[in-house]
This record gives sequence, structure tokens and C-alpha cells, in this order.
Amino acid sequence: MNDKLAAIFKAYDIRGKVGEELTPEVCEKIGRAFADWLPEQGPVAVGRDMRPDSGELADAMIKGLTMQGRNVVDLGLVTSDMSYWAVGKYDLAGSAMITASHNPGKDNGVKLYRDKVIAVALDSGLDKIRDAVLADNFKPAAETPGTVEKHDIMDDWVEHCLTFVGDLKPFRIAIDNGNGMAGAVLPHILPKLPIQVEEMYFELDGTFPNHEANPQHVENLKDLEDKITQNNLDFGIAFDGDGDRAALVDDKGRPVLGSDTISIVSQYMLKKYPGAKIIHEVRTSRATQELIREWGGEPVRTKAGRVNLAPKMAEVDSPFGGETTGHQFFKDNYGADSGMITALVAMQAISDSGRKLSELVDEYHRYESAPEMSFHVEDKQGTIEKLREAFKDGTQDDLDGLTVNYPDYWFNMRPSNTEPVIKLNVEAKTKEQLDDLINRIKEVVG
Repeated sequence: MNDKLAAIFKAYDIRGKVGEELTPEVCEKIGRAFADWLPEQGPVAVGRDMRPDSGELADAMIKGLTMQGRNVVDLGLVTSDMSYWAVGKYDLAGSAMITASHNPGKDNGVKLYRDKVIAVALDSGLDKIRDAVLADNFKPAAETPGTVEKHDIMDDWVEHCLTFVGDLKPFRIAIDNGNGMAGAVLPHILPKLPIQVEEMYFELDGTFPNHEANPQHVENLKDLEDKITQNNLDFGIAFDGDGDRAALVDDKGRPVLGSDTISIVSQYMLKKYPGAKIIHEVRTSRATQELIREWGGEPVRTKAGRVNLAPKMAEVDSPFGGETTGHQFFKDNYGADSGMITALVAMQAISDSGRKLSELVDEYHRYESAPEMSFHVEDKQGTIEKLREAFKDGTQDDLDGLTVNYPDYWFNMRPSNTEPVIKLNVEAKTKEQLDDLINRIKEVVG
């Protein structure tokens, strides 16, 4: 049982199958362990998404927190980025968000943040929370349980989001909410913007009846692409299940790659913060790094994973950081990521450019690339060492897995944190070079 329970504690959050791996009893224990571990005293926010069991799990989390004497701010139904922001806005000791993000409806999970809006990952406290849960080892329950205060933060959140936009063109766009949590926020924001919106799947439904709420998978963007091309719209936006990621589709119905979105937002941010350092991760296109330099900024590279970008931003005083999977981080949002703010800033950047989104994408997309590929291997590090030897004539670094650079192409191979899998990202000047590089890598991996 302990092995099964330990497995729900992932590198960046907690996720498991409801009823089998993640139960109210487990959430109560997580709440107790989180309350005990948090370095700062003070209240803890608890939010939840629209999944059928999220309310029950949130109640259990609140029970565990209050049992240990923690006061709780019950946020109710919110997007994940609202729960992160609440920690900074209301100076809380932390937050627990009940969500499995884009995972199927049979899954659920918990995203934890501590004070100063710092994500709690396996190497920064989640391991200690896990160990306490596995050992059933908590401080004695408080003589006086903590209190619970319900707090509706929607108006404050909407006001905050709107500070990221100014004068916008009267765009005609489509938004695919995927039945996720952003559907609770959009009706409060859209009437305040000079745009016409084709609304798609705005109803909150944690069973995701229309398609998986993961815009990183292109098959989930098909309905949005069709809506854009059939109605001759300016572009489209898709949100993931818990609303902390947004993806773009251009006026030609083409999904915009994460690196190209980082480029679009980076140009806007560098006009606002000239000469700034822009954070990106190891999978980011070489074109994005080149463009940041051309626009007078300094690209700063870090490990992939949403828990790595915000600390790097704080370290080098960066106003913006982007991850290719769609997580975009803003200093003016307490360094946290937000799908809604990404959508608004991207909209503002497109508006200010005076050009079509497709024109920006065509200009910024300088290299050929392939979708991230996964290889099942038993010896992840051994396979990476084989690649290191096979490509020893390239410039190599080990910031996150193995990255090998050549003048005309590069690749990064990273081991998965949770599976016997290594993940390949690759880019080249031409399609022929790209295909050749992929084939060479496949020969080594076997």
C-alpha cells in the first residue's frame, strides 16, 4: 500500500486515480502534513476545480489543515493560477489546489504552494510531506482547531488580470475552454474587452465530454482550428483543465508552438522592460533565444518544469519566463504562471504588432522541429551516456539531461522523473537535417 501511495507524489505535484490512489482519507493526511511542514504560520488557501470529486477532496484537505490548527481561506471553485496568486495577494502561508490539471476526469490531484508564492516540489518539501503521510506521522492535533473562512476572490482576480492589457484591437476570436475552470473566469473578463468571441465548451464539466483539456496535444485543438478557419477569425485561444495554461491557434488554423508564444510575449515584455533577462528552459527553440537578443534582451536558460522557472526569475530579477508546454510566468503576478494572463498579454502583443498572428509566427519560426518524442528504456542514464559518446563532437551540457549543440542543429534528451522514459526535443535548419538527426539518435537509443 505504501508503494502505491508514494507513487501519487510526483516531481511537481500530487496526482492519482480517485478512489484507488487519492481518497478523502489521503487528502486529510496531506492536509495535516502540509500544515505541519509549512515554514510560516498563518492561514492557508484551499481551492478546487470542477471535477466531480474535487469538493469532497477539498473538504478533506480543509479538515486536515484545521485539525493541525491552521486557519483556512476557502476559495471554492477557482483556476489554479487564482490559488497561486491568492498566496501573494493576501499574504498567506500557502495554498492547496485540488486539481489534476489536464489529466482525465478519473484522476485528481493537489498542487501545493508555500509563502512567497513558491511551488512545493519533490525536492523542495513535497518529499517531507510524502514521508509524513506514509508514516502517519503528524504533530498532535491542535486543542483548538483552525477556522474556515469562505472568500470569493473573483472580482480581485479579474481586476488584476486586466492590468496586463491596455487598448486592444476589436479582434474576432474563438476560445475553447475544454469544459475547464477558465470557464468560470471568462464571463467576468470578456465583457470588459473590445473583442467578439466564439465561445466553445465554456460549461464547467470535470468529465471533459468534448475533448481532453490539454492544448499541448494538437488533436485537442481540432475543433478550435475548424472554428477559426470556417468563420475567418483572427485567432483562437485554448485553456487547459485548471486554467493555468493557454495555447494559441493562428488565423490560418495552425497551432502556435510554445516557443513561438514565448517569442511573442517576450517582445512585448522587452518593450515594457528594455534590456531585461528573459527566462526560458532547455527545450526552447534556438530562434526564441536569437530573437530575445535581437530585441535587446538577455535569454537565461534553466531546467524544464514549472517549479524551476519562477525561482530563476527571482534570482536574476526577470519580468517574464516561459516554458514550451505553455506555462508562462510574470513578475507582476508574484512570479507565478497564469493561463489567463498569458492569453491577455499575447492578445495585447498581437494588437500592438499591427500584424496577423500567422505573420508573427512565420517570422519567428526559423527552424524545423518535431513534437517531443518519448523512448521507453530500462537504463535512462546509460542511454544518455551512449548519446553523449555518439555525439561527442558537439558542444554538450548537463543542465537538464543532455543537450548537444551543433551550428545547424541541436537536441536535448531528458530522463522522465516518474517513468522508464527519456524525452527528446530536437531542432534543425532544414527538414533533411532534422530527419537525419532523429534517425541517428534512434540508432543510438535502439
